[in-house]
Amino acid sequence: MNATRTVVTTEVGIVGGGPAGLMLSHLLAKAGIDNIVVEKRDHETIRTTHRAGILEHGSVSLLTESGVDTRVLNEGHRHDGIDLRFGGESHRIDFRDLVGESVWLYPQNEVFVDLAASLERDGGDVRYSVCNTEVLDITTDTPKIRFTESDGTPVEVRCRILVGADGSQSICRKAIPGDVRTDHFIEYPFAWFGILTEAPPSAPELIYARSDHGFALISQRNESVQRMYFQCDPSEDASTWSEERIWDELQRRVDGPDGFELKRGPIFEQMVLPFRSYVCEPMRHGNLFLAGDAGHTVPPTGAKGLNLALADVRVLFRALDSFFSTGSSDLLDAYSDTALQRVWKAQNFSYWMTSMLHTREDATPFENKRALGELAAVVGSRYGQQYLAEAYTGRPDR
Repeated sequence: MNATRTVVTTEVGIVGGGPAGLMLSHLLAKAGIDNIVVEKRDHETIRTTHRAGILEHGSVSLLTESGVDTRVLNEGHRHDGIDLRFGGESHRIDFRDLVGESVWLYPQNEVFVDLAASLERDGGDVRYSVCNTEVLDITTDTPKIRFTESDGTPVEVRCRILVGADGSQSICRKAIPGDVRTDHFIEYPFAWFGILTEAPPSAPELIYARSDHGFALISQRNESVQRMYFQCDPSEDASTWSEERIWDELQRRVDGPDGFELKRGPIFEQMVLPFRSYVCEPMRHGNLFLAGDAGHTVPPTGAKGLNLALADVRVLFRALDSFFSTGSSDLLDAYSDTALQRVWKAQNFSYWMTSMLHTREDATPFENKRALGELAAVVGSRYGQQYLAEAYTGRPDR
């Protein structure tokens, strides 16, 4: 005999309890708009999933000015530039000088910790560890989320607006009929071999390196743990690599006449991360709205993923606030087009950075020389540097 399904009503139902879903929930609650978040993962899994974390200045402002927390300012690391390294030489892109802005190194799981704590403090309704989640009636005035609570209780959330912030494998996106949505994507012929290591920083800011052996990113997490990546084949088996082999591969991709050397330490995590570029158009169907990775993914080279998700949330919140306070659906109707304008600009920047910095096995000598010429043109022109700096730190929210 099936258990009776508990019915709950709210204004906004949010599928996905990562940073995008929790930030939207937080903003809605501050505006007095009732909402419920459902998430299939448990809190601890999200908290301990290590992902990169470069935050644009706009993302930092959203966290701090909305009252989430100021931990990003107190414990994060402000970076005023990056190094582009090619031909064995480093070229600094000075964000502060070029566009007057900075970025913050602050891991994505810490953003989640801050948001989850804020919602718990303020009495937010976030339901972790749910299963059997489905969305239905998305083109009606009462879209629904059905799921099973961690204690086995079947639940139906009835809402006026449904938001899919449930990541790249989004069930919400899949609920949009195939003849309504267009899936734009490209696969890249390479992946990133990533490590976490107990070591001091090798440099004060991130280094994006292109070499004859492929791309490398020398990144950080804090004063004692560093994250680094190098380009590899998507079929590479990370478990077969020894620490010595990993360090030697990273080092040869940053070698140069300046004698730059990485600071080595024990490696406690190593993995291969394939990636692609993807955009779903439109990002709205009926009363279902997509935000973050549910609607688009980018390669990590441009540090846009989390920032794009938070930018979506900012636009969607304004539209929802207008809808519930005035009854006007104008901003909601414009949401998909508004969000996609920024998404496609970010896709262009991420694709550009990825193509310029990575090598391909089938590339001709002309293509390799052209890419080096492109890098030289960027670092040799203040206007070229300004484009990179503005796109990296976050374009103004107009």
